[in-house]
Amino acid sequence: MATLAILAVTVLVSWRAFGDRRLLDRLLLWPPAIDRQRQYERLLTHGFVHADWQHLLFNMITLYFFGRHVERMFVPYIGALGFVLFYLSAILVAILPTWLRHRNDPGYRSLGASGAVSAVLFAFILVQPWALIFVFFIPVPAIVYAVLYIGYSIWMDRRGGDSVNHSAHLWGAGYGVLFTVIMEPRVVGTFAARLLSPMS
Repeated sequence: MATLAILAVTVLVSWRAFGDRRLLDRLLLWPPAIDRQRQYERLLTHGFVHADWQHLLFNMITLYFFGRHVERMFVPYIGALGFVLFYLSAILVAILPTWLRHRNDPGYRSLGASGAVSAVLFAFILVQPWALIFVFFIPVPAIVYAVLYIGYSIWMDRRGGDSVNHSAHLWGAGYGVLFTVIMEPRVVGTFAARLLSPMS
C-alpha cells in the first residue's frame, strides 16, 4: 500500500504541475532558491514533479513493478512508514551531489523521481539478481541490466549534453544498495549465492 500511496501522490502532484507552471517552478530543484531563499524543501519536492507524461509514466511504471516487491521485503524490518521514509530519503540523497555541484548555477534545474526509483530498483536487484527486467519488451537479467545501467549513467554523467540527471541515478542506485545492506547485512551473502547460481 505504501508504494501505491507514493505513486498516487506523485501522479497527482505531477499532473497538477503539468498545467500550472508556477507550481512546477516552485517545486523543482533550482539551486538559487535553496541557497538564497532557504527553500530546502525543494530537495524533496523535485521528486514529485516531472517534465512530461512520458517521464512520469516511465518512473511510475518502474516504481509500481519493483516497489511492491521491495516494500514487502522492507516492511518486516522497518514497517510501511519506514519504507516511505526510505523512498523520501532516497530522493534527498540522490539529489545532494547535484545540488552541491550546481549550487552557483542559476540556469540549472532538475526534477523527477528517477533517483528514488533507482534506489528501489537496485534494492530489488540486490536480492533478485537473475530476475528478468523487460527493457523495451526485451527480457534482460537484472544483474546485466544493473551493469549496463551503471556504465551508461557514468558515461553520460561525464559526457553531459542532455537534460537527464544521470548523477541522481547513480547516487540513488548506490543508496538503495547501501540501505538494504545496512538494514539486513545477510543480503550480501544471499546476493553472492544467487549470483553464482543463476539457474536456482
